[in-house]
Amino acid sequence: MATTVTAPADVVGSIRKFVAAEGGSAKAVLQAAGDAGVRITLVGGSNGVLGDRVVADMATAEAVLDAVDGLEKAEWDRELTSTAAVRPAHWRKMAGWVAGQKRFPKPRNRKILD
Repeated sequence: MATTVTAPADVVGSIRKFVAAEGGSAKAVLQAAGDAGVRITLVGGSNGVLGDRVVADMATAEAVLDAVDGLEKAEWDRELTSTAAVRPAHWRKMAGWVAGQKRFPKPRNRKILD
């Protein structure tokens, strides 16, 4: 007996807004993220803006894809990565605490490098 997976309404709603803001189309890459679940990385169709949401498992991620019109499943390939537009704020967010640093600690593997 197969169980039916329901896509979370909040995730579907936010992705629908993202797709609408991107002119009605976007691509989604599904990536396992360990215990956190599955990351749905979005690349906007008109501007290449990045977005993402995390769901519990791959079945839920597939249900989200089915629930959102204009959302196409994709893989990271040359074409998709070249259309993704990473904004400066996104780079800073990804850099975390390092983004605002003026000095950096010496590398721990310095002896190996010398």
